[in-house]
Amino acid sequence: MVRKPNAGLKKEHGTPRARRRDRQRGAILRAAARLFREHGFADTGMRDIAEAADLSAANLYHYFNGKNELLFYCQDRALDRMLEAVASSRRASPSAAARLQLVFTTHVRTLLDDIEGATAHLQIESLPPGLRTAIVKKRDRYEHALRRLIADGIRAGELVDMSPAIVARAMLGAMNWTVTWFRPEGPDTATAVGDVIAQFLVRGIAARTPAARRSFSVIRPARSKGATRS
Repeated sequence: MVRKPNAGLKKEHGTPRARRRDRQRGAILRAAARLFREHGFADTGMRDIAEAADLSAANLYHYFNGKNELLFYCQDRALDRMLEAVASSRRASPSAAARLQLVFTTHVRTLLDDIEGATAHLQIESLPPGLRTAIVKKRDRYEHALRRLIADGIRAGELVDMSPAIVARAMLGAMNWTVTWFRPEGPDTATAVGDVIAQFLVRGIAARTPAARRSFSVIRPARSKGATRS
């Protein structure tokens, strides 16, 4: 049986002890994030993280049993934020475009966050099988929730009539790629990048008018003048 790192915290969620623990975990994760960016996941040790977080190695292991647990915690928390964005979008608006805008903005901001962003680009194959399976299942839940939002928009005539599965995966790929080029010290903030990418993706699949349904068809090259039919 694999113990999930976040499971033990839910019983005491909201208590002063839990809040103190969360603050300390956040400090550890920020320290780890800096090291992951500078040296990479494989070349960063727990002693390095402890030193950067101004903790003893023994104290660090009180919060995380190892790098795998730290990686799981980041990815699990990121997926929780994304799933909550889907639920919030359904409560906030009946519009498919508005819902997707909220979800996409949250997705990109989560990836570019100082904590989650440090591990978002890491392969989950680094995790042991039990933890990896848990992340894959939650990731699949999120993808299917996104597909349903897109399918709802297609049925309502708000979005282009295309395969929700292909569209969702293309959009996830575009958003996930931001971690490879975004620089926190650059001219654009994570919020600005999230807003632009969300608008770009939503407009790309929006129908021309709320009542009109579009579908993509093969675009054939125009014949040049004087061309004869075969």
